[in-house]
Amino acid sequence: MNQPAPRRVAVLVSGHGSNLEALLAAGPGYGFEVALVASDRPGVRALEVAAAAGVATAVVDFAAHAGDRARFDLVLRDVVAACRPDAVCLAGFMRILGPGFVGAFGARIVNTHPSLLPAFRGAHAVRDAIAYGVKLTGCTIHLVDEQVDHGPVLLQAAVEVGQDDDEASLHERIKALEHRLLPEAVALVAHGRVRLDGRRAHLT
Repeated sequence: MNQPAPRRVAVLVSGHGSNLEALLAAGPGYGFEVALVASDRPGVRALEVAAAAGVATAVVDFAAHAGDRARFDLVLRDVVAACRPDAVCLAGFMRILGPGFVGAFGARIVNTHPSLLPAFRGAHAVRDAIAYGVKLTGCTIHLVDEQVDHGPVLLQAAVEVGQDDDEASLHERIKALEHRLLPEAVALVAHGRVRLDGRRAHLT
């Protein structure tokens, strides 16, 4: 009996690629494959990780479009659309995507954020959690919309904040959760197992 073809996932990166490594490792067990890794800048380690795994790569250099963010969105959209993804995953991708990109893929874009949203949105969530003195933080895997760290929540998990935690130690424990939850959420989206009711995501 023929096995169904794995679902195709495009991954957007900006840096080291630890979430990408988690996706590559877990994908076969979840029935998806990373079909493309696209970066907003050249020379990042994540591109090396992708190439070593035999995955197609692309660079859409944000610096080359710095005066025209909308154009950057459209070029990136076309690069990603060409691989016919069932889901798009932002894995440490450090750019805000505008309507030109988000509108093309609907509720198929997955992001991970190192806090329990809606708490501590933005680029410094771990640092902000420590500064605020919270006892619990964590990670949120959510769908992307046109606002920052705002789309419907798919999965969340909590981490206790220790008395001696600094930003680096706390972030390492959060990343361990992200590496576990992100592939699961990507698989749910890629296999069409998410139904939206307003802000609520029902997982089947």
